[in-house]
Amino acid sequence: MSRVAALLTRLATLLGLVALGVLGPATAHAQSSPGAFATGLHISDGRLVEGNGNDYIMRGVNHAHTWYPGETQSLADVKALGANTVRVVLSNGHRWTKNSAADVAGVVSQCKANRLICVLEVHDTTGYGEDAAAGTLDQAADYWIGLKDVLVGEENYVIVNIGNEPWGNTNPAGWTDPTIAAIKKLRNAGFQHTIMVDAPNWGQDWQGVMRANAQSVYDADTTGNLIFSIHMYSVYDTAQEITDYLNAFVNAGLPILIGEFGGPPDQWGDPDEDTMMAAAQQLRLGYLAWSWSGNTDPILDLSIGFDPSRLSSWGQRIFNGANGIAQTSREATVFGGGNPGDTQAPTAPGTPTASAVTATSLTLAWTAATDNVGVTGYDIVRVSGGSETTVAASTTNTVAVTGLTADTTYTFAVYARDAAGNRSARSATVNVTTDEGGSTPGVGCSVGYRVVGEWPGGFQGEITIRNTGTTAISGWTLAFAFANGQTVTNMWGGTPTQNSGAVSVTPASYTSTVPAAGSVTVGFTGSKGATNTSPTAFRLNGTTCATT
Repeated sequence: MSRVAALLTRLATLLGLVALGVLGPATAHAQSSPGAFATGLHISDGRLVEGNGNDYIMRGVNHAHTWYPGETQSLADVKALGANTVRVVLSNGHRWTKNSAADVAGVVSQCKANRLICVLEVHDTTGYGEDAAAGTLDQAADYWIGLKDVLVGEENYVIVNIGNEPWGNTNPAGWTDPTIAAIKKLRNAGFQHTIMVDAPNWGQDWQGVMRANAQSVYDADTTGNLIFSIHMYSVYDTAQEITDYLNAFVNAGLPILIGEFGGPPDQWGDPDEDTMMAAAQQLRLGYLAWSWSGNTDPILDLSIGFDPSRLSSWGQRIFNGANGIAQTSREATVFGGGNPGDTQAPTAPGTPTASAVTATSLTLAWTAATDNVGVTGYDIVRVSGGSETTVAASTTNTVAVTGLTADTTYTFAVYARDAAGNRSARSATVNVTTDEGGSTPGVGCSVGYRVVGEWPGGFQGEITIRNTGTTAISGWTLAFAFANGQTVTNMWGGTPTQNSGAVSVTPASYTSTVPAAGSVTVGFTGSKGATNTSPTAFRLNGTTCATT
């Protein structure tokens, strides 16, 4: 993961990626080489498929293994949250400590044990041509060749991402030839894996070099098993930029996924993660969120301190939000759970029951479904007449439904699904009327405030709201005051209103409910003078909260 300067972000918007529409059905189409496919994951008709021909759509996260080699439990943790893929950060020793063959073999083994497809990438190439510390794609290819004994035979489970963001913003046109050369080097060495290539411009391709040269790069791979990876951060802050870029590849029959993306706004802009995830789902493309934990910029940590029970607002969005991992991920059939011969759907879940009903939220629970192989998740729908709307997804037999209207009757039902994508019959329905509104009984709260980092004239803050009461808090408003003239400039996880030093925060959709004994986190950047005293008093829905 890396950043693009604010000027370049704006230039991308002005240039208009849509104007770079050099790919089209009439000029580009991903051809398959008959008989050249690997036995495992490969490309067919412009799509990533498994060895048995089943479509494989990556739904997962990035994990910084090379910097946190002791955090291997993370693979099991992301799997438990529903991911089917993990992109693992490795080093070839050019910039960071080299990951040995034994270490990489261990990572692959743990991915397989946790039923995850493993995308392996060399991070040392990041920003080549602009970052003097970066290595070359040729050096990365040599590293992979040195791992050949570890990787050959793992084509069902491993994708080789040659190098992360292998070109900066300086002369990005120089990306094409080294990319082709690295691909050919790996193929000449006997690699049959699906190969993934990242874009220049720090992965974001805001000048359209990868988009313009994708066909020639694809054609250079004699196996046809090549997939392009676009990284979407602040350059992609409008729906049109996102959909235009992805559709250019899809319409050309060229395989692509979102190999990294962020959602929280930063000093460079506010990525449109909702469109990224919705477009990936609509186009049936993979996505891999950045990143599980351990970022120097913690606003992009999906989990806090590598703890799966402490998802950040960003993590909640990725795993449990609309078009998120819990709702859309399907395990690779190579692990047996989704064998193409599995055509038996799960049984219908039990009739849902409602609890913790407030004016804007409620909790549903139901008797779990059963399946001949195994239930992997549930889709919760709102029923209105003859139509249905999916409102949530869950990997367990309970879920919180938020964003409801006070004093309104809703009808809900549940479907179960298995790894092969078989869906059960719908459960019986339950009718629930939300409360009329007003304060929520049983509310208790504590608030933790911390300054994550400071720089001349600015700082980054984080607010954790914990529900210490017995009833879910929903539709909250948090009030506090700055003492030294600080001003909130950007916020994620909430929407601020500020009058002088007084700040009022209302939640984002994915932080709107704080379950009993649970918490949500709101982050922000702000401006400051010489003094930056932290607020000492917080009120949630008019209730004074303890401070931690």
